[in-house]
Amino acid sequence: MKEHRKKIIAPIIITIILISYYIAVVCIFLFFSPSLIFKIIAIATTIIISALILFVLFERIKEIKEGEEDDLGKY
Repeated sequence: MKEHRKKIIAPIIITIILISYYIAVVCIFLFFSPSLIFKIIAIATTIIISALILFVLFERIKEIKEGEEDDLGKY
């Protein structure tokens, strides 16, 4: 189990970095954008992208716990 924790750290760090980046970009857009529609689209897009990134993270953690560390092994 402890071996799996080490392999899970990298995907979690990458997920945090990606979501932080998208949130920072949206904050910049919200600050400089005069249009309400553009603000709504930017927020919705960020929420969707963040949800997809989290979904991929949970799938990756599930794969690691099942013992399949290499995705390329399927092909």
